[in-house]
Amino acid sequence: MTDFLFPKLHKEGYRFLAIAAAITFILLLISNFLGLISFILTIWVYYFFRDPERFPIDDVNYLVSPADGVVSQIIETNGPSEMGMENKKFIRVSIFMNVFDCHVNRIPSSGKVTKIFYKPGKYINASLDKASEENERNYVKMTNSNGDELVLVQIAGLIARRIVCDIKENDEIKQGNKFGIIRFGSRVDLYFENYKILVRQNQKAVAGETIIARKQ
Repeated sequence: MTDFLFPKLHKEGYRFLAIAAAITFILLLISNFLGLISFILTIWVYYFFRDPERFPIDDVNYLVSPADGVVSQIIETNGPSEMGMENKKFIRVSIFMNVFDCHVNRIPSSGKVTKIFYKPGKYINASLDKASEENERNYVKMTNSNGDELVLVQIAGLIARRIVCDIKENDEIKQGNKFGIIRFGSRVDLYFENYKILVRQNQKAVAGETIIARKQ
């Protein structure tokens, strides 16, 4: 119960929480009403940067969700050209995170990071399909323990202004582990092949736990 009410805070959140708390203190000296509004916003900042413990299946034959949110789209499409995969077909599962979702991103399958590429861009609504091509985004290409290539794309949203990626090329990564965070509304795309989809559009997903697909 304590972990639910007072979850661990992600390291990216301490600065924002300190700023929000300082503003709340100042506003309380001016007006109780303004102080109350600021206090409520401070609580929201705390919960936005929450970093709850997750319990992945730890099985390379399954892909787990890289993000909390709603499965906004499931399509067959070419791989991202930024990864040199534009001539190859993949399934792409997009997970949209609103400002109330936990924004910590997690690894879908154990393996090794083979390439990372950051691309500046716009900040249109991340739920729109064109966000995959126009928004600020960060690509993570990996090969899992089955030898399958996967691509994760962290996409900034309408409010998001910073993508954080805590892994680097050649890192060994483990299913369910944290690899980054996107601040204030965003989306994560997962590209894969040779796996059977186990989720549906508009389904709620939990990072590190919801099973997205099973090895065929």
